[in-house]
Amino acid sequence: MLCPVGPDGQPPAGGIARADLVLDPAALAGLRELDPTGKNHLLERVLAAFETSTARLIPQVQEAQSKADLQGVRHVAHTLKSSAASVGGMKLSALCAEMESGIRHGQTNELAAQVDALVDEVNRLLAALQRLSKAGR
Repeated sequence: MLCPVGPDGQPPAGGIARADLVLDPAALAGLRELDPTGKNHLLERVLAAFETSTARLIPQVQEAQSKADLQGVRHVAHTLKSSAASVGGMKLSALCAEMESGIRHGQTNELAAQVDALVDEVNRLLAALQRLSKAGR
């Protein structure tokens, strides 16, 4: 059975608000349903693909932000939005959606802070996913 994972990567003691979860148990359960026996190692493959993708995308978004390349930042946010949701990173997905929308609407005053928040959330999500993989869940 999956349990929620809080910001510290541990199951919450006494409950935690859904918005504060690093990993969404429903999204992870959905992945597990696609490979219920684990024979195809789908969860592990999806997590590895996400890790590889973020290793490429984080430097891209940082470089794009430093060059004021709004379309580059928007592209990375768009790409990360759905891949984060697919591994249970709903907070990261929401941050990406907010960045993408802001850029589309010319609201870029907070872009540097948003990129920093995106990078921080990617790191939190990767750490939680690594713990999940090590736990064999």
